[in-house]
Amino acid sequence: MKHTLRLLYSFAAVFSGALLAKHLNLPIPWLLGPLLVSSALSICGIRVRTLPGGRQAGLAVIGMSLGLYFTPKMLGLIAEHWLWLLAGMAFALLLTVLGTLLVRRLTDEDFTTAWFASAVGGASEMAVMAAQNGARVDKVVAAHSLRVLLVVTIVPFFYQYQGYHGLDGSLLAADTRIHPAGLLLLAAACGSGGWLFLRLGWSNPWTFGPLLASVLLTAAEIHLSAVPPELSALGQLLIGWTLGTKFAPDFFRAAPRLLAATAANVCLGLLLTWALALLLAPISGIALPTLGLSLAPGGVAEMTITAKVLQLGVPLVTAFHVARMITIVGAASWLYRLFAKRFG
Repeated sequence: MKHTLRLLYSFAAVFSGALLAKHLNLPIPWLLGPLLVSSALSICGIRVRTLPGGRQAGLAVIGMSLGLYFTPKMLGLIAEHWLWLLAGMAFALLLTVLGTLLVRRLTDEDFTTAWFASAVGGASEMAVMAAQNGARVDKVVAAHSLRVLLVVTIVPFFYQYQGYHGLDGSLLAADTRIHPAGLLLLAAACGSGGWLFLRLGWSNPWTFGPLLASVLLTAAEIHLSAVPPELSALGQLLIGWTLGTKFAPDFFRAAPRLLAATAANVCLGLLLTWALALLLAPISGIALPTLGLSLAPGGVAEMTITAKVLQLGVPLVTAFHVARMITIVGAASWLYRLFAKRFG
């Protein structure tokens, strides 16, 4: 009973945060509001309980809704931009190397910890690789938690300030028809995709599994149902709610130099991202706001949610971030061994 009450109080707090963010006209309110409230309460020492399986459910909802944008016509458009996808993958690797050198310069962290704390991949995957290579896992998780918080806060506010919303002519709208029975079938297919990815031990199973299932159905022009806006908002709330609990009361005292270096690294990465987007947008033919989101060093879910809410080239942003994640997860350990010989 006590756990249930704490869960209800926690939900009320993050839901109120989402409503307040929406009232204040903040960007991506259903993600940002719960994230800020949950992290603030956690840092203040107030224990925030999360819904068991809530993060996985939220990621599955987002993956399912993103896949509905991948029509055959949009897949053809993505194929036309394969060169820029490769450029985005190379840029992610460059940010990882530069971030590692910056952290090493500003802190006394060992090379292994600096490398996996700076790699712009998923926090859970980087933590696992850090443990396998003898890095300080707690510091790696702390650095990635701060990176995601900063990127998911700075980027949407910057886009709101610039007035970037629905400006991308390459955005092809998804079918918005909702069918209750079809929605259940779609959820079952996407849930099965997540379960399969989990069983196979693949990265980000509850994002990529549902995303792949939804993409395959959409590419085959099988429309079961659209995802109701209320369900999409709930998915964002669950993700933001869980992300905020990563911040313990002693978070900013645990490794202040590493966290300060991480903050500097994020700011540098965002400046380089915007500079590259300004350079490549006229050449690539991709709208500047979409390209900026595509190259940003944030999490897959957070950046694609931003693209979805702001209506900025959702399929392209998703494709860029999926490619980035695969590149970093696949190459991080190999590149670490390569660079450790020189800098370790």
